Amino acid sequence: MFHRWRMIQKPMSIYFSLAAFLVAGLLPGAASAAAAVGAEAPGFTLKDLDGKTVQLSDYKGKIVVLEWFNPSCPFVRASHTKGSLVTTAKKYTDQGVVWLAINSGASGKEGSGADKNRAAAQSFAMSHPVLLDEDGKVGKAYGATNTPHMFVIGKDGKLLYKGAIDNSPDGEGQSPQGGKLVNFVDAAIGDISAGKPVKVADTKAYGCSVKY
Repeated sequence: MFHRWRMIQKPMSIYFSLAAFLVAGLLPGAASAAAAVGAEAPGFTLKDLDGKTVQLSDYKGKIVVLEWFNPSCPFVRASHTKGSLVTTAKKYTDQGVVWLAINSGASGKEGSGADKNRAAAQSFAMSHPVLLDEDGKVGKAYGATNTPHMFVIGKDGKLLYKGAIDNSPDGEGQSPQGGKLVNFVDAAIGDISAGKPVKVADTKAYGCSVKY
């Protein structure tokens, strides 16, 4: 009888282990979660459009802004030609802030490829680098869902803001929610520079979906 129970118990234990594995894979949040505000920003190493290696760890001790980018996205074009991204990057890079655009579009998808991104960077007069993340690992680590999608990292390496560039979902700055344009990245960097907690640390990004 005891021998028979052990024979039944073994397949049952295998069944429950398999069930637990499947549930873990299917339940929301079971996979590694996207970067959270207040947590250490995920490290990464990517190449820019000229093949130069860029590592986030090289900028420890500086404020870093990550801008998810797609040159073919109308919201990105609007923000870089009429909206908040026309001047914000230059304003802060002139003050020593590191600003990195990241394109997580897979090869062959809309807005992918070094040549297309280089032409857009020149057209938008971008002085900051565009990094290519064609396998999407960095974008997924941060939970980047849209272009543009903004992330601000503090000098201690912690993520202090994530979300939209501003509160005008047309990308042009012409339809601010509440009637007054608020540049969330500008406000976040202002709070960080003043040694204050970021007042608005998490907003919903708008724009095109990231083309993973």
